[in-house]
Amino acid sequence: MSTATDPGILRADAVLRLYHLYRIVIGLALVVLISSDLDQHWLRTVDGLLFRQASWAYLATNVVLAVGHRLLRGRAFALALIDILALGGLFFLAGGIASGMGSLLVVTVGVSNVLIRGRRGLLIAALAAIALLLATGYLDLRRGDSGSGYVQAAGLGTLCFATALLVQGLVRRLLDSQALAETRATAVAELEALNALILERMRTGILVFDAEYQVLLANPAARRLLGVDDEATITPLTLGLAQRLEEWERNPSIRPTPWRAHANGPLLQPSFARLQQGEGERVLTFLEDVSRIAQQAQQLKLASLGRLTAGIAHEIRNPLGAISHAAQLLQESEELTTPDRRLAQIIQDQSRRMNRVVENVLQLSRRRQAAPQLIDLRYWAHRFAGELRPTLPAGQTLHVKTEAGTLQTHMDPHQLGQILTNLVQNGLRYSCQKHGTGQVWLSTYRDPESDLPILEVVDDGPGVAAEQLDHLFEPFFTTENKGTGLGLYISRELCESNQARLGYHPLANGSCFRITFAHPRTMS
Repeated sequence: MSTATDPGILRADAVLRLYHLYRIVIGLALVVLISSDLDQHWLRTVDGLLFRQASWAYLATNVVLAVGHRLLRGRAFALALIDILALGGLFFLAGGIASGMGSLLVVTVGVSNVLIRGRRGLLIAALAAIALLLATGYLDLRRGDSGSGYVQAAGLGTLCFATALLVQGLVRRLLDSQALAETRATAVAELEALNALILERMRTGILVFDAEYQVLLANPAARRLLGVDDEATITPLTLGLAQRLEEWERNPSIRPTPWRAHANGPLLQPSFARLQQGEGERVLTFLEDVSRIAQQAQQLKLASLGRLTAGIAHEIRNPLGAISHAAQLLQESEELTTPDRRLAQIIQDQSRRMNRVVENVLQLSRRRQAAPQLIDLRYWAHRFAGELRPTLPAGQTLHVKTEAGTLQTHMDPHQLGQILTNLVQNGLRYSCQKHGTGQVWLSTYRDPESDLPILEVVDDGPGVAAEQLDHLFEPFFTTENKGTGLGLYISRELCESNQARLGYHPLANGSCFRITFAHPRTMS
């Protein structure tokens, strides 16, 4: 059996240090005893001078072993053997059983069995018992005693074995408890790491705060949704959570009203639950991005609508074509009055609008997979503007502003052209509504914080009203009578299919649609 070096409850180094200290104290006690001549009154020493020399030698040996304890690391058996021999010699020189030094051998056996277990620990106990019996027998023979010391020596020897077995049993139980505690600690640590990973990867924001509204936990999703970097800056009172919490406390069955943590932040839906931990009360808060949930619902709705439209498009477009053709023929009639011509024109305009809706939904239902290519946004923006300018009506201008150097990203060129055509035409239309003439600026640059390529489409139109921001990218939402409301939705979908992000940023005099592209190294 090897010596114990188990961490935790029983540390070999700590036990050895205490054992060295104990032996030095015993050595000092013996030196004090012999220096005060008390040994001559209490002990029946075999040789007083030799006992004094042995006591000093025992103290000196213990000091040397304590100073050089690192040299004996892992050699507890040798240290215990040296101590048994030294104490056995002192036991003999002190006069045997009557000196009371036999108990020191019992202590040595107990300490050694903390460090040495199994058969080697019992061997130390056997050596101590043999030393007691031999020294007692020799002293009885020398003094001519009747052998009464054998019984006491045998009792001390038995006590050595009992101490060894008892200490080994206790150590075994402690080690088993330690192993179980370490296993459970490892399981708890793994579970804690798993919980931390789950909280980190969750899209739902998680907040935990106490009765004084001190935030105890905020996962990355919560910090992102609330627009803060440090959870210490999160205060439910300033973020509007307190009002929603009061609503929930008054009636837990009613869902609290959504709110925005900041002006440009997402619409958040809070929900609460109370956690009772000891004497303190905690409030667990979940934050859901309502816009993301609504977007998922819209995608499912639009997918179903696309499949439905794909099935009945033929049945819808044929009647639409007939209605449009009939309205066109009706307008060519010379007998038609001016009001009737106006009605015929309305029929034709609405037929074209219905046809555009069907075309857009069909485009969503059969949209081809994106085929990203490595493109230089600076070169591509100039090329796009050069191709689009000749098709623009008089009074409409497209400007391009780019930085020097290359600005590369991965994007499907055909889909990027479709996105920009829609954004530029929208910007020109709203700019014309405000100024009579329209102009739009295309600008490309690299974001200084994220180092991602950026392309912005900026116009000087009236901008988007605050109450319309939540619905800006929803399908079929439009502010014009002739619009289908699918342009911005399709543009965002095309961006996301290319790992890009399309967002709206209001300006003091106009609007800005910003496309944030993925870094070319992050795309396969």
